[in-house]
Amino acid sequence: MSFYDLPELKIPKIRFPKFWRKRLFWFLILTIFVSSVFGFLAGLASLNYLDNKIKDYLNKLNIEIPPVQEDIEKEVSYLPQTFQEAAVIKTVKEVSPAVVSIVITKDVPIMEEYYINPFKEFEEFFGEPFEFKVPQFRQKGVEKKEIGGGTGFVVSEDGLILTNRHVVLDKEADYTVFTNDGRKFPAEVLARDPVQDLAVLQIEKTKEVDDEGELKIHPFPIVKLGDSSQLQIGQTVIAIGNVLGEFRNSVSVGVISGLGRTITASGGGLVETLEDVIQTDAAINKGNSGGPLLNLKGEVIGINTAMALEAQNIGFAIPINQAKKDIEQVKKIGKIVYPFLGVRYVLITEQIKQEENLAVDYGALIVKGKGGEAAIFPDSAAEEVGLKEGDIILEFNEEKVTPQNSLAKIIMKYNPGDEVTLKILRNEKEEIIEVVLGERSE
Repeated sequence: MSFYDLPELKIPKIRFPKFWRKRLFWFLILTIFVSSVFGFLAGLASLNYLDNKIKDYLNKLNIEIPPVQEDIEKEVSYLPQTFQEAAVIKTVKEVSPAVVSIVITKDVPIMEEYYINPFKEFEEFFGEPFEFKVPQFRQKGVEKKEIGGGTGFVVSEDGLILTNRHVVLDKEADYTVFTNDGRKFPAEVLARDPVQDLAVLQIEKTKEVDDEGELKIHPFPIVKLGDSSQLQIGQTVIAIGNVLGEFRNSVSVGVISGLGRTITASGGGLVETLEDVIQTDAAINKGNSGGPLLNLKGEVIGINTAMALEAQNIGFAIPINQAKKDIEQVKKIGKIVYPFLGVRYVLITEQIKQEENLAVDYGALIVKGKGGEAAIFPDSAAEEVGLKEGDIILEFNEEKVTPQNSLAKIIMKYNPGDEVTLKILRNEKEEIIEVVLGERSE
């Protein structure tokens, strides 16, 4: 035998009787059939279980994805690839009709250039040796011109719009609202918040006569207001706004980068300190001011207000909970009012304590304004009870005043006419003073 030859392997043949061979064949067929049926039923059960689990998860996120059949019928060319993407698309689609662009126009002078000869009066003496003309300018009437723009959003079906105060700060300007579908409405500024960068506008609902001669009034689409006290750092947010006054209803997406920030913002001739604001890396550009900051449930959780010019993607928004009171006051009394104590102050920190040689490292030190304004407002509640420059307000109704819990933040919890108790430090002695809060409005 050759080295590469293998021995022949003989396998004995097993022969079943003809009677069992027939039964074995049908037994195998039956086994395959039963296995297929059970496999199919198990697959259906698993698919149904997974489908229910996915639907439960989507319901918790408040995300609705249309069935595939409906997508085919609507000829949808693109389906969201993630739950987050689906939520963003759904939110933008639902909220955009209630987001408006605000255009600011004003009568500006038309300047005309003309020329004069300053030596004309000497021509009779020296003749006209040469021609010399100097350009001058004079006003030749006025023209209506667009001078700025911002964003707002509709909060009631009768046309109440919330925006930033600095967007509508100019009382001599005219304001026009453009809706997402291209309609144009003249807007009236109902109220400007005297403390926060907020304002409320009004536009009139569209009226038309139907085929039967009846007058129909069309309500405006509105946004849903969320709860900004439940926000989490890292939470996904969406900003919608009239970017640069040109690109209406532009969308940007980001996360909440910080909460409870305090910033000093300036714009439109207004400089103010904003407390307890939301920081986000969603792009907030010029013209976004007054637009909504939304969560993935399509709820407004902030009003886009400011951006950091020295950085990229650092924007700020006022929490919506701070605006809810404004909306209700405008609906009920037609203006925005605040409780008012009537003091100018700085919050005491360890650094200020050392610089001013103070006995405490917390509280509100009553001081003059940066421009030399009086520390106590005339005819205010503070003047009435005898508060003075140099006094330190330690507690407001037994609530300690600190940089994290400022006097302004505490006062916001009360209403004009409320009687409160102040604990103050005067000449290193504590005193208790009862005061009735006054009223501050625009």
